Amino acid sequence: MGRRQTAMHNVLELAQDFLLTLIIWTYYIASFIVFFSFLYMFSLFFTKNRELSFQKINASFFRTFFRVLGIFLPRVSWHMGHDVESIRSSVIIVNHLSFLDPILLVSLFPKQKTVVKSRYFTMPVFGWILKSSGYIPAFTRGEDTEILLEQVGKMKHYFSVGGNLFVFPEGTRSRTGRLGSFDKGAFRIARQCNAPLKILLIKGTGNLYPPDSFLFRTRKEIKISVELVKTILPTHENNHKSISAIITETKAALNDRMTRP
Repeated sequence: MGRRQTAMHNVLELAQDFLLTLIIWTYYIASFIVFFSFLYMFSLFFTKNRELSFQKINASFFRTFFRVLGIFLPRVSWHMGHDVESIRSSVIIVNHLSFLDPILLVSLFPKQKTVVKSRYFTMPVFGWILKSSGYIPAFTRGEDTEILLEQVGKMKHYFSVGGNLFVFPEGTRSRTGRLGSFDKGAFRIARQCNAPLKILLIKGTGNLYPPDSFLFRTRKEIKISVELVKTILPTHENNHKSISAIITETKAALNDRMTRP
């Protein structure tokens, strides 16, 4: 293939990525405005437990989004571990590769909370949904400190009724696929609430929607998986380990599984 043909081929591939990405994000916005916004408003005025209702709507919204994604991107295969979606009453620790990771986790659990960057709580509409869903701001500054303390205080009861808190302790998406340093916050919440830690490994999302990219990679065969690699129960022995030791154990389990095919 000559240079001109190669350049034309690359342009056509880029155009395909752009077109499908545009269709996917147009659906994302339109489905929220046309349908799901009304569900949120109904929940606001007519449900007793607004927080739980919002969480269920969030899960439904993103499950629908990933079904549509599968229609437009048939080369992408999805593999969820059989024991992942049954997780309840746990702090879930997950590696972070892509923007898709948090919304994928939301889609898996009807009762879910997570930690979100503080600045998103000030955004119109989106910030209101985050607060109403009981999500937790990542930083304790200004008005967000009150939200953080209120939500952490509720976590023990939330776990007792089957809720999950999922956290990306690296705090940012990995550009290399390797694990970064872990924040201790989620591990402390698990210990304070006597909740089990469930360690999940996500693979493939960074290949489909890489960090710092607007475009989906629509032309590749990509396998995306979510797998439970370890459970750390709140036993007497584990509760006497330091948080740093638990983090070391967590990272070792993830690194071991990441090296396998």
